[in-house]
Parts: sequence; structure tokens; C-alpha cells
Amino acid sequence: MHHKNLSSIYKCFLPSTTFKLKSFHANSINIGKPLQFSIHNDDSLAPQLVSILQTCTDPSGLSQGRQAHAQMLVNGIGYNGILGTKLLGMYVLCGAFLDAKNIFYQLRLWCSEPWNWMIRGFTMMGQFDFALLFYFKMLGCGTLPDKYTFPYVIKACGGLNSVALGRVVHDKIQFMGFDLDVFVGSSLIKFYSENGCIHDARYLFDRMPSKDGVLWNVMLNGYVKNGDWDNATGVFMEMRRTETNPNSVTFACVLSVCASEIMINFGSQLHGLVVSSGLEMDSPVANTLLAMYAKCGHLFDARRLFDMMPKTDLVTWNGMISGYVQNGFMDEASCLFHEMISAGMKPDSITFSSFLPLLSEGATLRQGKEIHCYIIRNGVSLDVFLKSALIDIYFKCRDVEMACKIFDQRTPVDIVVCTAMISGYVLNGMNNNALEIFRWLLQERMRANSVTLASVLPACAGLAALTLGKELHGHILKNGHGGSCYVGSAIMDMYAKCGRLDLAHQTFIGISDKDAVCWNSMITSCSQNGKPEEAIDLFRQMGMAGTKYDCVSISAALSACANLPALHYGKEIHAFMMRGAFRSDLFAESALIDMYSKCGNLDLACRVFDTMEEKNEVSWNSIIAAYGNHGRLKDSLNLFHGMLGDGIQPDHVTFLAIISACGHAGQVDEGIHYFHCMTEELGIMARMEHYACMVDLFGRAGRLNEAFGMINSMPFSPDAGVWGTLLGACRLHGNVELAEVASRNLFDLDPQNSGYYVLLSNVHANAGQWESVLKIRSLMKERGVQKVPGYSWIDVNNTTHMFVAADRSHPESSQIYLLLKNLFLELRKEGYVPQLYLPMHPQTMGLQSSEKG
Repeated sequence: MHHKNLSSIYKCFLPSTTFKLKSFHANSINIGKPLQFSIHNDDSLAPQLVSILQTCTDPSGLSQGRQAHAQMLVNGIGYNGILGTKLLGMYVLCGAFLDAKNIFYQLRLWCSEPWNWMIRGFTMMGQFDFALLFYFKMLGCGTLPDKYTFPYVIKACGGLNSVALGRVVHDKIQFMGFDLDVFVGSSLIKFYSENGCIHDARYLFDRMPSKDGVLWNVMLNGYVKNGDWDNATGVFMEMRRTETNPNSVTFACVLSVCASEIMINFGSQLHGLVVSSGLEMDSPVANTLLAMYAKCGHLFDARRLFDMMPKTDLVTWNGMISGYVQNGFMDEASCLFHEMISAGMKPDSITFSSFLPLLSEGATLRQGKEIHCYIIRNGVSLDVFLKSALIDIYFKCRDVEMACKIFDQRTPVDIVVCTAMISGYVLNGMNNNALEIFRWLLQERMRANSVTLASVLPACAGLAALTLGKELHGHILKNGHGGSCYVGSAIMDMYAKCGRLDLAHQTFIGISDKDAVCWNSMITSCSQNGKPEEAIDLFRQMGMAGTKYDCVSISAALSACANLPALHYGKEIHAFMMRGAFRSDLFAESALIDMYSKCGNLDLACRVFDTMEEKNEVSWNSIIAAYGNHGRLKDSLNLFHGMLGDGIQPDHVTFLAIISACGHAGQVDEGIHYFHCMTEELGIMARMEHYACMVDLFGRAGRLNEAFGMINSMPFSPDAGVWGTLLGACRLHGNVELAEVASRNLFDLDPQNSGYYVLLSNVHANAGQWESVLKIRSLMKERGVQKVPGYSWIDVNNTTHMFVAADRSHPESSQIYLLLKNLFLELRKEGYVPQLYLPMHPQTMGLQSSEKG
């Protein structure tokens, strides 16, 4: 394919050249005959001009180089020999490529040097096709390349990502005997390692008879770029056993491995070796050391190194700020950022890319815009990293329009920027938009990485788009990302949220090397999908597999205990927390409060809350919800005001707990007050669950028209949960008309949920509309909807007993039913008359009357 491209580009190049190019092609057999000049050699002037031309190595020296060229013309000095080649080299290095081209066609082209300069020039400009075109033309003209030709030819092959062309060039190198040259060999090794052929690179490396520092560094860097940390450290250890000493490039490379793999012990040993080598103050090495300590969480060592450095550059400041942000020290990061400004250091795009996540945690939109204005005013380059950071902060501040404007700006867009857009859309519930961005990046031939794939899968989960999720899973397997824990966890979560816990479990089993995130995802999925026993069992398996628990594991297991409820399992986990590192973990303790509350032990929940050393909004929300769920609205509101008194800002979860508590207590006006307090006074946008809670609040009180009005006032389309809440209220208060409205929407949103059909059937039965009842049952049969039987369970003496209506599978069912019959007899003696859940059908009532007669 590249050969065809080269041919077409070569044809396009022809018209743009002068007549000299045409005559060059026509008379290529005359290469070697000098062009006719009236030569006046000045032996003293030529060496001076060569010396001047050699100093002109960048655009700033172009003017001086042109003066030297003018002196050649004035003095009649021709382009033959070394002076012509030096002049060509000067124009290439100074970026004056049109001048270089004109000189090239006036030189003797039988030697390789002019060709080398042209190939080098095209490669420097990124015109890799033209570089290779000149290489093949050079061969076609019979000019033999030398060892200085091949490094730039190989680089051009790398620029085109063409391993096939690289292998063609490699064959030529072997034929000419340059494959063992250090200069050529290092270029080939770099080419193969950067294009995924690390084994070819290592084969060449091992064949090299002598290895200098550059060659060792190229091989080491190749392994690092391929993520092969073990072989990278292995190459370093091999290098240490030779006479070649590591230099600053070596140390910077291997320290980056320590940072990526959190190898603090090895990194500390390297620090000692750096000091003994006298490179501790070398800027690249010191900056990499600082980054290593920061990424390993040793911020004290990183800061000490930062303070000891006699000269700090922009990279140093950026590394320290990034370290603080990554480790959650936001105040320290902010202070250091202001110190940096005060020190006269001008922030760049990397600074803001590191600093902006600091604002994303709790930033207001105004703060984000202030930073954005500073970036624009000071002309900070909007590279892909800064672009993605700005998009991220605007999405997190809910300004979707501004995030889209930044994405649409005429600045580079890569996979990182696209991933930020996908994550932002998912965060804001705009799942279809997230999928559109993913389709676009595939059309643009970008390669989705594991982060991109893990970001787009929640969009499928949010839409419950199982078919689309399966297609995406197939794409992931086809591109070799299926074994990644990070992507695998997202696939599991997608299947679980689409109601296919079986497929989630299959994916989980297929991941060979499971990390804590993977286990946590499966435990949470089981807990949230009505399988709390499986969740607790997985929690045990996780411990037996040797995977360390974290606060997410503990919280997920406690949530499963709350869903059972299984107080004894919860107490076991509590004991484990007290013995280990989780006794003061805010999130685990908050989950403990929730577990005790849902297991009916409010006193223990309160005791956990009171003994917490530190409290955040999550712990306050847990205890407020606990009192609310137990019907103690007054205590719940007192805790809410206590939270405000402690300076903790309430969030959307706080108000969800309070409005729910008001609903359980029947305090409609209180619930309305706190809803308006949330949306109007504090500016917290109401979410789907808040509207569902308000519908429940009105529905419980029989104010169904207000509940329906609340649904109609929603700024987004209500989901099945909202309509289901209204339908339940209609069943309670016998409102057939609104029940029909709610059910029509429910049958569109969730047509396979049998509960909605049963609820509507009960509403019609209560109203005596038996024909409608039959129609609904016929509709269920027509759609293949199966009624899922309800069940209940109770925990007695650390054993969970489960019961289904009319079920006799329990080993003690005979005794249970006998006791139940005796209880009914005692109740009737006390005057209790059972109230039928549904009125009897007239035909059934008549049948029963005739039987009694």
C-alpha cells in the first residue's frame, strides 16, 4: 500500500519542481558530470565558508548562511566538493527547504551525502513519504547509501507506521553489511520496539557485537514503551554487569518504570546509585526521581527532593503539583501553584492539566471559567492534555455546552480528548451522545484504548442496550482488550445493569488475573441485582484468593448484608474492620451505619456514628437516612441541622434521605420545603430519584394530581421508577384514570416487568372492572410476561429462612403452617375479620355462596 502511495506522491511532486528536475530525470545517466561553472578557487575563502556554514544549524543562522552563499556566488566558487554539500546541509538544518532543493539539483549526485541531506530534511519536516521517495530514487540512480542514510530512512518508515517498508530497508542494510553498525542498529531497534515488534528489536540487540550507552538506552526505552516492566529492569541489570555506565537517560527511563509499578524499594536503591554517579542534580533525573516518589505516595521524600534542588524548572513544579493532586492533597497543590506563580514561573499546558483535576472535586463553574480565562489571556497552548482537562471540568460542573465548544475548537483531537467527551456525556446522563462520539472516533480510525472502552460501556448500561453492549464486547475481544481487569470490570457492570448477571459472571470467570476492582465490581453487581448471598460468598472467595480488601470491598459486602438482611455476617465484617486498617475508614464506617440500620438495629448504627473520629457528608447522610427509614423524622431533621452546624455542605443524597423520611412520616409540606431548599436555595439540581421521592410523598398522602403535576414539571423524561411510584399510589387510592396513564408509559419503558401488569390489574379489580382485568392478563400472555413470585425471608439464629406464597419446601413447613392456623384462630377470637387483598369476582362469590348453602 505504501509503495502505491509513494508512487502517487512522486507523481504529484513532479509539476511543483522546476525544469531542472525534468532534465535531471531525462539525463540521469549523466550523474557524475559536473555542471559547468566558471570556477575561481580561492583556497583561503573556502575553508572559512565551510566553517561559517557549519555553525548555521537552526533557523536563527539562516541569514548568516545566505551571506556565505552570496560570497560563494560573488567569488565564483562552485557547488562541487564539500562546500556544496555543506551549503545544502545548512539550508536543510535552517528549514529553508526550497533553497535546499535548488542546491540539490546542482550537485554531483553520484555520492550519498546530498541524498542523505534531502532524506533527512524531509524526515525532519514529517514528509516521510517524500523521504522514502528520495531513498528509492537514490537506489534507482545507482547511488549507494551509506550508514548515515539508513537512520533517517528507518525513521521515515516509523513515521508511516509501516513495518513492511521497514523490513524492506532492513534487508538492504543486511545486504550492505550495516546491520551490526551501532548507529544503524540502534535506529532499527528503536523502529521495531516502537511498532510493536519488541522481539525483533531484542534479537537485533543481542546480535550487536559492541553496545554503547545509546544502544542500551534504546532497548531499555523500547521495553518501557511496550509496558514490559520486567524485561526493562532486566536490561538495566544486564547493563550494570557491563563496563557501560548508566547515564541520565538510563536513570530517567528506569525510574519511570518504578513510578508506573509503584516499586518504591527499587526506586530508593536507584536514588542511591544516582547519587553515587553524581547525577542527583541533573534536571531530567531529579525530575523523574521526584515523580517516582510522588506516584509511590512518598510525598515527604518528593517534597524534600523538591526543596533541595538548587534550580527548579517548569517540569519540577509540574511534577510536584501533580503528585499532590494524585495523592489527594488538594490544599497543598493549590498553595504550590500560587507559589509557582509568585516565583515568576509561567504555567504551561501540563501545569493546568495537573492542576485542573484539583478544581473538579468541588469547583464551581465560576472557578473553572476563571482558570480558562487565564489560559486564554496568557496564550497557553491548548494541547490535547489541557483540552481534555478543560472538557472534564466543564462536564463535572454540568456545563455541557461549554465542554462541547472546547471539543469543537480547531485544535488537535486524539483518543484522550474523545475519552473525556465520552466520560462527560455519561456523567451527565447523555448516553446516546457518548455512543455517537465513540462511533465518530472509530470512523476517524483512532484506536480506542482500555480507558476509552471502559468509559463507553456505562453508556450501554445506562440505556440498558444489551445488544449494543454485546457488539461492543465483541469489538473488545477482537482488539485484544478482553483480558484487562479494567475493561473486564466495565463489561461485568454493563451486563449486570442490563439484567444479565449470568453473562457478568461468565466475564468475571474469564478474567485470569483478578484485581480488587474486578472483585468489587462482581460483588456490587450481585448485591444490587438481588443476589446478596452470592455477593457475600464472593467476598469470602476474594479474601481466600489473596486479594486485599479495600473500602469498596467492605462497603459492597456490608450492602449485601443489609439487603439480606444478615446481621451476623455484618457483625463479622465489623469485627474484621476493627482488627485491620478499616476501623477509621469513612466510607466503610458509613456503610456499617447503613447495614445496622437496614438490619433493624438503629442503636448500633447510632453508636458507630458517634464513635467515628471524623465525619464527612457520606457518614452524615447514612445516619440521617437511618433515622428517616425508621420513621423518626424529628431526629433525622435534627441531625441534618447538626450536619450544617459542623460546616458539612449537604448534597443531593442528603436531601433524598430527608424527602424520603418526610414521605414515610406523612409530612408532605416539610418534604416540599426541603425540595425547594435543595433546588432554589442551594442550587442543587434535582435528579430522577428526587422526583420519584416527591411523587411518592404526594402519592402516600393521596394527593395524586400533585404527584402527576410533579412528573409533568420534570426537566427530563421520567423513567420507569417514577411512573411505577405513581402507579403504586393509584393502587393504594383507587385512581383508575391516572393508573392507566402511568401504565401506558411503563409498558413502553419496561414491557417485561410483571409487577406493573399486576398493579394495574389490581386497580381495575378494586374498581370492579373485571373485563379490564382479563384484558391485562391476556396482554401479559400475549407478550410472554411471566409473573415473578414474591418471597420474604427472616434471619433466626444466624440462619436465613426464605418463604414463597403457598410454598412447603421448608423442612419445618408443617409446624409453621400449624402455628399460623392457631394464630388466625386467636385473632378471630379477638374480633379480627380478614380483609381480602382484592375484591372477589362476582362469579366466584356466587360459587362460594352456593357451596355454603
